[in-house]
Amino acid sequence: MSIAMPIAFNAWAALLNNFVVEKAAFTGIEIGILQSLREVPGFLAFTMVFVLLVIKEQIFAVFALALLGLGVAITGFFPTVFGLYFTTVLMSIGFHYFEAVKQSLSLQWLSKEEAPQVLGRLIAVGSLTSLIVYASLWALLEIFQASYLVNFFIAGGLCMILALVMYFMFPIFPAKTIQNKNLILRKRYWLYYLLTFLSGARRQIFMVFAAFLMVEKFGYSASQVTLLFLINYAFNWLFAEKIGQLIGKFGERKALTLEYLGLIFVFIAYGIVDNPTLAAGLYILDHMFFAMAIAISTYFQKIADPKDMASSAGVSFTINHIAAVVIPAALGMVWIWSHSLVFYIGACFALASLIAAQYIPKTPSPGNETSFTERFTQILEK
Repeated sequence: MSIAMPIAFNAWAALLNNFVVEKAAFTGIEIGILQSLREVPGFLAFTMVFVLLVIKEQIFAVFALALLGLGVAITGFFPTVFGLYFTTVLMSIGFHYFEAVKQSLSLQWLSKEEAPQVLGRLIAVGSLTSLIVYASLWALLEIFQASYLVNFFIAGGLCMILALVMYFMFPIFPAKTIQNKNLILRKRYWLYYLLTFLSGARRQIFMVFAAFLMVEKFGYSASQVTLLFLINYAFNWLFAEKIGQLIGKFGERKALTLEYLGLIFVFIAYGIVDNPTLAAGLYILDHMFFAMAIAISTYFQKIADPKDMASSAGVSFTINHIAAVVIPAALGMVWIWSHSLVFYIGACFALASLIAAQYIPKTPSPGNETSFTERFTQILEK
């Protein structure tokens, strides 16, 4: 699964900005609307708990991967504004349902001790796949002069083929704990929900506007953007598992503090940068912090009831995408007026995340979800 997803999604992401500008004459307004539409299925991810009433999680994940591949495969056939809106939503339904189920299955199948390292290893596997994808894209674009249609079709088709392989070749792995099949919002998970919400808002600004800045302001070609992605995923391939080990050693609060401090600096720098090489360096630095985000998942695994993993995965994806549905379109309007202000808003979200992360206790566990409960317990013990 960790190989199939980036073949389709990362190829789509690498080609999208150049494709929409060159073939459909997108401006900041259209790209903002497209990205907001892309996040609507993420906002509706809570509905996965209803699907799980009739289909096993593992089968659902494979089906979602096939849908992702289909949406990407047909993107090149619809080089119009509304055609791109349609294929993006189709691709996004598969992507977001897959990511929600993958998170649930990962937290169910992995122990709390091994989760940080193995989640890091999964990122590394996906990153190695992405390296191969981006190297192949670069060769197809630069050497073979392949069209966007061909690149989209190959990437989506491979994802669909791998989904079929997973469906027919792998057994259904048993769940350790029977999952709740209803929507669950627990008061004691409030800090996890807040971190998830802020993460979604902040990540959207990076994903939508940082790459668009490289194309619109600095004139990066599709092959140059692909090279940037190659560097980003080379880092994750080399270091993501080690980052997971460090999270397991030093704890979620320290890892997220480091990530958010770095992101505040990067977003502010985006707002003032005028040099294309420096902008590329910031883009790489920004992506380097992504692997630390697994600390939010491992924090939740430590505080949650094991029966809540599936339902909470869908709910958390919905929370993650509340801001994501609104921000791209809203900031697309701001983008027309001021590129810098968009990134300063991103810095504000990173600052809010930094403050929230300080409430993660040193030893998260059920009943010790935040530093408030940790201090209260210490007072009672005294």
